[in-house]
Amino acid sequence: MRLARRVRLAVVPLLAAAALAYAGPAAGADEPGWTAEPAAGRAAGARPYFYLAGTPGSVLEDRLALTNTTDQERTVTLRGADAYNTADGAFAVRPAAAAADAGSWVAFGGSATVRIPPRTRAVVPFTVTVPPSSPPGDHPAAVVATEGGREVGVRVHLRVSGPTLAALTVEDVAVRGKGAAARVAYTLVNRGNVALAPELSLTARGRFGEVPGRGSDPLPVELLPGQRVELTEPWPGAPVFDHASLTLTVTAPGGARAEGHASAWFVPWGIAGPTGIGLLGLGATTAAALLLVRRHRTRRDEPPPAAAQARARASAPEHELTGVPR
Repeated sequence: MRLARRVRLAVVPLLAAAALAYAGPAAGADEPGWTAEPAAGRAAGARPYFYLAGTPGSVLEDRLALTNTTDQERTVTLRGADAYNTADGAFAVRPAAAAADAGSWVAFGGSATVRIPPRTRAVVPFTVTVPPSSPPGDHPAAVVATEGGREVGVRVHLRVSGPTLAALTVEDVAVRGKGAAARVAYTLVNRGNVALAPELSLTARGRFGEVPGRGSDPLPVELLPGQRVELTEPWPGAPVFDHASLTLTVTAPGGARAEGHASAWFVPWGIAGPTGIGLLGLGATTAAALLLVRRHRTRRDEPPPAAAQARARASAPEHELTGVPR
C-alpha cells in the first residue's frame, strides 16, 4: 500500500502584505476559495516557495499567508509533509502519518487550525526544528493546507549545513519503437544528498557510422535526494535500418555525471518481410540444386553391381601365361 498522495502546489502570486481585507473577485465554483503561499519578507517580494537553511539542532522560522477570497469564513488545517518524486518525476507529498523527515519538523505553534474571516488575509508563523542528528544536505518538504477536502501544498526547500554530494546513476536504458517514433526509456537515481536539475544528451553509433543523437537539454524534473524516476525521451534521429549502440549522458550542477548504454536493431519490417520470404525461397532452391548434384555424383562414383562385373569378365580375352617365349 503506497502511503503517498499528490497535492496541488500553490503558485498563485502573493497579495500585498498590508491588505488585510481582500477586495478582489470571488473565487469560481471550481476553485477552493482561498490561497496559501509564503508571506512576503521585509526585503523580498513574492516567493514561489520557502527556502530555509540551518545547522543541526537549529530552529528556523517563516510565515505562511492564507487568503480567503470568498464571503464565507474558512477553516483551514495546516501540517508539514515529506516530499518525494513520483515515478514520472512529479513533486508529491506524503500523508501526515508517513512524515519521518523534514515534514515532521514543522510546527504551527498553539494550533494547526486557522479560521479565516471572509475576504481576509491571515499570516501564520511556523517553525522548523532541525534535529541534532540530522544528516547534511537537502530535506525536501512542504506545508500543506487542507479545507473541505481540498489541499494546497507550498514547497519547503530545507538544507542542513555540512558536506554535500551531487551524484546520480543512469539505469535500465532501453529503446522502444522504431523510426521517428523511437523513444529511449531510462531510470535516473539520485545517489547524493542534494536535489539535482539534470541535463541529458544522447550519442549513438551504428554499423555504418555515426547516428544523429540529441544535444544536451535540461530535463523537466527536479530529482530529490534518494529518489528514483522513470523517464522517456524522443529519439528522432534513430536509424531506419541499422544496429545502433547508444550512450545516454546525464549531468547536473555540482559535478554529477553518469552514463547509461543500450543497443538495438532497427529493421523496416514492411520491407524486411517480402525480402525475407524471397531470400528464404532462394535459399530453398539453392539447397535443392545442391542435393541433386550430390546425388548424381554419388551414383556415378559408386561401384557396378555383381552381375555387371561377371559379364565383363566373360567378354574379356583370355591369355595363357606359360612362361614360354614366342
